[in-house]
Formats: sequence, structure tokens, C-alpha cells
Amino acid sequence: MVEVDQLIIRDYRRKTFHSEPADRIHNQQDAVRFVNQRGFISFWPISGIPLPSLWVAAAGDRPVADEHDDPGHITWGWKDDLLGKGVWFYGRVLARKNCMISLEKLPHFYALSPNYGEPEVDYLEDYRRGSLPLEAKNVYEALLRDGPLDSISLRRAAHLSTSGAESRFNRALEILQTSFRLAPVGISTNGAWHYSFVYDLFHRHFPKAIEKSRLISEKQARAHLLQLYFESVGACTVRDITRVFRWDWDAVEETISMLIDSRSIIRDVQMAGEKQPVICLQELM
Repeated sequence: MVEVDQLIIRDYRRKTFHSEPADRIHNQQDAVRFVNQRGFISFWPISGIPLPSLWVAAAGDRPVADEHDDPGHITWGWKDDLLGKGVWFYGRVLARKNCMISLEKLPHFYALSPNYGEPEVDYLEDYRRGSLPLEAKNVYEALLRDGPLDSISLRRAAHLSTSGAESRFNRALEILQTSFRLAPVGISTNGAWHYSFVYDLFHRHFPKAIEKSRLISEKQARAHLLQLYFESVGACTVRDITRVFRWDWDAVEETISMLIDSRSIIRDVQMAGEKQPVICLQELM
């Protein structure tokens, strides 16, 4: 079995994650450039999953601080200020965590969504098949009917405002975000904490992504996104891939094989610190 030095991967990620002081990002423009450069990142580091994050790029490779006045939390303001500005997609997608996706790569993600091209109709087909829960259908239809709503108003409009319905409402939001049917587009002072997301339907804010996705097959989309992931992390396990993208096993294996055939990556590589063999960028071997 071939081996890769763990230090090579670590040094590679220092560059792609922008964790070194000289590479740090300092403002919103830097943040947008970073997302555009990597294609997709997480908002905060995700435990156990290698992925660039806005936090590390701004604050360095350290745990997210509990103190609200920590300088690293400037990223929170960047994220809030840029919601709905059309500079990226923000939502709970990668590993079911909050992330930023560049507008250039957004069509590849949309090409893998359950949408067929008519957003105001597609969701009903999923509901009839049983793949879209009633709560998600109600949330979607509330936005379809009433336009953008803060989370407090949206719960009320979707008939999910009782205390026992909170988890079902949050689950509906997650399902609609991971299927690229809903997106946070702003911040409201409504609610007990004077802070809540404003949500709207994806197709109202990202019509170009939908149009461009029509030219991308699912195989092309997966190969492109997985290539970008390897270009960000250098090496990873199959488990990392399934946790980040949540593709089924057959799709993951098929996509890995495509990248191996193109001599982009090599699998069954031994790396110190990993119990399982990793898959590595060919250029790092």
C-alpha cells in the first residue's frame, strides 16, 4: 500500500483553509473571494470532517470561541450582512451544517436536488410520493403564498407555532434547504431574542442556478463537486465524502472511480492518524 506523509496533507490544508496568519481573510470581500476560490465551505468547522470554514480562514485553526466578543465572531456579522445580497448561497446543506456555496458551483448542487425544473409544482410530486413531509409542504406553501417571512411568522403561517411543533418545524427547514427549495435571505429582530432568519424560496433568488443546472448531468455534477472537495482537503476517507455530501454508496463509489480513471486521485493510501485508507490527490503523492 502506498503512503502519504501526514505533514504534506497538513501543509496543503493550511494553504487551502487559509489558516496561516499571512493568508487570513479580514473583511466581507475577502470572505466572498474565499468562497469563490474553494467553491463551497462550512460556516464553522465541523467536528471530525475535513472542510474549509469561514471561521478558520478568519480566526485561525482553533475552536470556535464561546465568548461573543471574540474577534473571530466577526464572521457572524459578515454572514448576516450578506444574506440575500446574491453573493453566495447560505444554508444547511453540507453534512447538514451551515455552509456557503459559490454562485458558480451552485448549479452543480441544484443538478443533484430532487427538483425537475418547475419549483412551484415539483414539491407536490415529492409530497405525493411520500418523500416530502407534510410540515415541509406547509412551510413551502406558506412562503409560496405570503413571500419572505421571518421564522416566527413562518411557523405561524405553516401552523407549526405550538411548543411541541418546534422540532418538526426545524426539520422542515432542514429538508427544504438540503433540497434547495428554501434559503435564509435576511435577518429579523422578531422573536424573544430579537434575532431570527428571514426565509424565502430558493427559485426566487437563484433563478440562474436553476437554468444553468439543466445542462449538467448528475454524474458530471458529482464528479465536479468531489474534485473540488479533494482540491480543498488533499486527502480524505470514503466516510468523509458520504458525511459531507450524503450521497448514496453507489453514487460515491461511481464518482470516485471516475476521478481515479481521470488520474485525479488515488485510493488505498495509508496515512498516519487514519485507521482506514484514504483517497488522495494524485499531485500530492
